[in-house]
Amino acid sequence: MPTETVYGLAADAANADAVARVYAVKGRPRDHPLILHVASSEGLDRYGADVSDSARRLAEVCWPGPLTVLVGRSAAVPDGITGGRSTVAIRVPAHPLATGIIERLGRAVVAPSANRFGRVSPTTPRHVLDELGDALDPSRDLVVDGGATTVGIESTIVDCTTPVPQVLRPGAITAAEIERIVGDVAAASGPARAPGMLARHYSPTAAVEVFEDREAAERRQAQLTADGVAVDVLDVDDPAEYASVLYQRLRAADDAGVAVVLAVLPSPEGIGIAVRDRLHRASAGR
Repeated sequence: MPTETVYGLAADAANADAVARVYAVKGRPRDHPLILHVASSEGLDRYGADVSDSARRLAEVCWPGPLTVLVGRSAAVPDGITGGRSTVAIRVPAHPLATGIIERLGRAVVAPSANRFGRVSPTTPRHVLDELGDALDPSRDLVVDGGATTVGIESTIVDCTTPVPQVLRPGAITAAEIERIVGDVAAASGPARAPGMLARHYSPTAAVEVFEDREAAERRQAQLTADGVAVDVLDVDDPAEYASVLYQRLRAADDAGVAVVLAVLPSPEGIGIAVRDRLHRASAGR
């Protein structure tokens, strides 16, 4: 189903078999928790426990929208979606098709990005079919066409169970904005406990190399081209536009048989921080 961030592989959170299929289709380890998508902030009390003031304030200001809060889990949260943890991640998507589906169902859905684990997230229905088409069952699975997503990268995740809220994954809602809402904010520390915290993630088949400026990328392009290597330079001036086309461009590079993507990093401001995060993770280990 579409959200404003990326397309999610959605399943009824209360249906253990459906949730198991999400893990199987993605190839996702079962100890990696899933985000609960709910239709309104009422879901915070239904599925959360010991919800902090910071979580409530963030929900009040940022929902519906690209922000996920990590809170204690209530007894209503199925065991199979939390990776064995005592916490649960919750958000209200800002897409009418997503909230309409959840409202009609009457309970939460899980909706991790509709791609193989560790790969590039989909931002159009065609991306979903290209990525997962051979794993979907036409007799029971649907791809809901909501057009291209608008934000283009995954939601910001904030851990609201720590004394000072921690930004576990940057997104369109920045740490500076969160700080204005709740006060002090800390960078992520401790073990991975939310989606997108692995060092290597969001990776195309092509190798990704990152550069702070266009000139350095072009020098590298000349070297690789002289060696007969197929390359593509990824450089978008506007950070919001960069976020919206990032995954589309990485997928297009793979489709074109590009061996190396040379990505010029946006300035570390606003959503550019999240774009830099995704590119650094896509390039890790290469």
